[in-house]
Amino acid sequence: MPRRIAPRSRHFAAVLFTLGLTSACAAPARIAYTAAEQRAAIPPGFADVRLAIAEPAEAEKLVDYFRAERAQRGRPLEILSLSGGGANGAYGAGVLYGWSQHGDRPTFDVVTGISTGALAAPFAFLGPAYDEALKAGYTGGQSADLLDFRGFLAFFRPSLFSGGPLERLVTDLVDDRVVAAVAKEHRAGRRLLVGTTNLDTQTLTLWDMGAIALVGGPQATQLFRRVLIASASVPGIFPPVMIDVQAKGRHFTEMHVDGSAVTSFFAVPDSLLLWTDQETGEMKARLYVLVNGALDVAFVVTPNETLSILRRSFDVASKTNTRTELTAVAAFAKRNGLDLSVSYVPPGMNPSPLDFNQQRMTALFEKGRSLGAGGAAWDTLEDGAP
Repeated sequence: MPRRIAPRSRHFAAVLFTLGLTSACAAPARIAYTAAEQRAAIPPGFADVRLAIAEPAEAEKLVDYFRAERAQRGRPLEILSLSGGGANGAYGAGVLYGWSQHGDRPTFDVVTGISTGALAAPFAFLGPAYDEALKAGYTGGQSADLLDFRGFLAFFRPSLFSGGPLERLVTDLVDDRVVAAVAKEHRAGRRLLVGTTNLDTQTLTLWDMGAIALVGGPQATQLFRRVLIASASVPGIFPPVMIDVQAKGRHFTEMHVDGSAVTSFFAVPDSLLLWTDQETGEMKARLYVLVNGALDVAFVVTPNETLSILRRSFDVASKTNTRTELTAVAAFAKRNGLDLSVSYVPPGMNPSPLDFNQQRMTALFEKGRSLGAGGAAWDTLEDGAP
């Protein structure tokens, strides 16, 4: 006759089973590598497609590019920096869409993107012909299932939510045609730059997306997409993206996450923020910083539950960091002959970066569109950062 299992024993057996299950599902151990190997690492087949921008020598390469392109064009460069902000990226998409309707949206020489700004950056870079694709990405309902909770297994995985919906969104929006179009503009001297955070080095990696696209073929499209996904993968919310690299005859993977872990937007390398260009004279660039979020503090009684606390905390961190960075960039621009304009969600809308409710995202898009179409989206910050 089978022996009955006591209730306490059944509970213990269930715990053992759960631990065994979660251990089996755990991510495999990573291959160890050295800092020296990391400095020499490149994705196989993709040399010279990224900058370790925290290094002064790498930052100087970017300055040299800006100088050479300005001299060749004989006019100030047009630069667009798109910030992080999760679901609030709908606002920035709306501003760009409306700006096209207004009729004076520049063809940007350089577009940079961080996090949700990275997802919008290829379409902002390619211009008004891609406005409908940009709009669809934020108002077409594809983002509604981004926060796909894993259940109790989430606490034994790298993130609370699955990365599958984000991967599908990027795969649907960024096809071979988009990548080929970016390669064409890269050949013309324009640059599309996307930032990810390398968790192993704790620094920002700046990817030259046009250089990736120029390689061509399925491997270029795959890496292009993976960089975009990595830049938008909020740590703990979405899983990190492992990028295959090689150095000194060894293959290993780097762990990359949301670029917003380092900076809200990329306009000036940190190592150059206190730098003053010795070249004087005419204006060197028009810099537009499109902030996907609000900058004003807003009183809300935060519900005492996990997702609301996460949303509110990300909102606090994003606003604080963005205001600080804008102040530093505004000072840099004033010293170095850059004409700075900033756009951000107007006070009173209380947007949340983790609120992917489609109705709210559509309202944000429409607010941005109406401001852009009316020529009222941009602030010169003459009185200082908001």
